[in-house]
Amino acid sequence: MRRFISAAFALLGACLSPALAQQPSQRSECLAIANAAPRAMPVAFRQAATAAEVEITYAGHSTYFIDTPGGVRIATDYSGAYQVGRLPDVVTMNRAHSTHYSLNPDKRIPHVLHGWGEDGKPAIVSERIGDTFIRNVTTDIRRYFGDDSGADMIRDGNSIFIFEVAGLCIGHLGHLHHKLDDSHFAQIGRLDIVMVPIDGTYTMSLDGVSEITRRLRASVVLPMHRFATPLDEFMRRIGRQFEIDRRTERSLRISRDTLPTTPTVIILDGV
Repeated sequence: MRRFISAAFALLGACLSPALAQQPSQRSECLAIANAAPRAMPVAFRQAATAAEVEITYAGHSTYFIDTPGGVRIATDYSGAYQVGRLPDVVTMNRAHSTHYSLNPDKRIPHVLHGWGEDGKPAIVSERIGDTFIRNVTTDIRRYFGDDSGADMIRDGNSIFIFEVAGLCIGHLGHLHHKLDDSHFAQIGRLDIVMVPIDGTYTMSLDGVSEITRRLRASVVLPMHRFATPLDEFMRRIGRQFEIDRRTERSLRISRDTLPTTPTVIILDGV
């Protein structure tokens, strides 16, 4: 009997090992916080802890540069066309159009993260680079001329990227083409800052992206893929619970301590 039980446990372990090996080795603080019950923090500790700042710069189109306290420079939806200052250490890409990726990025960029996988498999990004933990949540993408014929959408063809640094959860929705379901929101977790495409056509409708923005309810919303979209239209759709802060500069310095108490759309106009 003991031999039978031992053999059963050995077989179970052999079956579980490959599945466990596929799980991301890193731990997401943003998911942990989103799923945890509220916890009181002593006032003395809150006053003593000074949160480090992250600098976010709008370069254009869907490219934001994120400069972390540890000196890591990240560029989102990087094609090389929108460059601010020194080369990034990390670039994320989505393959919607050539303005969102490059197959020949500068060889001096050490970390190139694709939002799409190879051979029909979804991309899996879960790694710590310097002081930043980077992960992705895959989404589907519309087919364009030149793609293989078949279904209207390419499953897991794009990614939402999430950057966890300095106690902040920063999300970049990418070239989003469809509404998010409960499983997407569960994988995203809590976001303090979210970069949202508001073109209303090339990605998804203003109604659709506004619904996603309301549900994410990040403290800071940074519009991108702006083109000629009337900001008033976007603001009308996301609702009055969001304030608007329009700035003439192109960069924002922010920390956990300086997040607005009311959800705020911040427009960085100095491009």
